[in-house]
Amino acid sequence: MRFPTRCLAVAALAMVLAACGSPKQEETPAAESASTPDAAAPPAVASVAAADGKPASFAQCAACHSVEPGKHGIGPSLVGVYGTKAGELAGYTFSPALKASGLTWDDATLDKWLEGPMKLVPGTKMTYAGLSDPAKRAELVAYLKTLK
Repeated sequence: MRFPTRCLAVAALAMVLAACGSPKQEETPAAESASTPDAAAPPAVASVAAADGKPASFAQCAACHSVEPGKHGIGPSLVGVYGTKAGELAGYTFSPALKASGLTWDDATLDKWLEGPMKLVPGTKMTYAGLSDPAKRAELVAYLKTLK
């Protein structure tokens, strides 16, 4: 009697653990527009924006960057970065390569940067491999513009 109970418990635990690792399924835009009264709203933005306005893809950024003024981590705070020259935010030690890049953080430059920082500025301290999805990069750039 004891053996079947253990087998059942092990099987249940295995199913629970398997469910933890499965990726979150998102609705397709067609299914979403059919189920929502406001089909004009872009589904990608509505599905990834958190209550605080951060896109879901910002979670990777938050591992190294703060959204509090002057609070630097492994990377600099991202507050006020939009529109500034690369390497000019106070209180953070940027790489000589980034300081010498002459970049200004606008939409186009941030998009290229997020696609591959080390490709855009060889020698940067930012070792992030990049984000290939243009829609997610656009969401991140739009979010960075709000950090003032």
